[in-house]
Amino acid sequence: MNQTLKSVLIWVFAVVFTIATAIYQRMTGPTYPVRGKVEIGQQKIAFRLIRTYDGMDDARVIIVVPDTSIKGEIVFRRFKSFDKWNTNLLERHGDTLLGYLPHQAPAGKIMYQVTLIKGDQRFLLNNEPAILRYKGFVPGYVIIPHIFFIFLAMLFSTLTGVMAIFKGKNTYIYAWITVITLTLGGMLLGPVVQKFSFGVYWSGWPFGYDLTDNKSLIAFIFWVIALVVMTRHRDNRMWAIIASIAMFIIFMIPHSVLGSEIDFTKQQKIETTK
Repeated sequence: MNQTLKSVLIWVFAVVFTIATAIYQRMTGPTYPVRGKVEIGQQKIAFRLIRTYDGMDDARVIIVVPDTSIKGEIVFRRFKSFDKWNTNLLERHGDTLLGYLPHQAPAGKIMYQVTLIKGDQRFLLNNEPAILRYKGFVPGYVIIPHIFFIFLAMLFSTLTGVMAIFKGKNTYIYAWITVITLTLGGMLLGPVVQKFSFGVYWSGWPFGYDLTDNKSLIAFIFWVIALVVMTRHRDNRMWAIIASIAMFIIFMIPHSVLGSEIDFTKQQKIETTK
């Protein structure tokens, strides 16, 4: 196989692999909506229960139910709290049932379940409570380049690793691009996204345990080490392979797992001791 064909195949693999990884991470994260269908009588009702909200008002749970004989209720309480469960009826607006969840400060969470009711029959949509996290609004001029550079970092990380394995061309250059894009997307724009979302620039180590911040930091450290090693010894590709594998493992962790959250139980314990 000539070098040009090898490079093309590696590029194709890296692009497809990166897209597949990004889709997997997006669809398996705790912010991905809970989706499903329930059959009531002769009709199937699809539902989508949100798990993240960046508005300044109460979050709305929207379920399209054309049959006006079907009603519903939503039960909820704050996640990580000693609150009692609250129950509200869903409001009907045309062919839609609406449930409202009280607004929380950024990183505050609400856990909730939705039940549809027809006559004396009850249909619980989600056996396990859905957990909704509130966050601040992140403007497009911040979130779009953040996602773009993170995607490029994953692409060039994969590309560099595969090139290092098969001794392809430009491995050192691709390593540089990986570090640059990871710096821009993860270490510079990442904290800005965190600030808009949760009010702080950094909540990872050593100040906290936010896994999203820590993932960026770990990936960055691995790739800086790889780049330093390759700068001193261009033929030493092992660290590029190690950093690429580390980046892949990090990206396979769903986005927002162990992210910023408010522990209301601590606040309530403080309030009760006053």
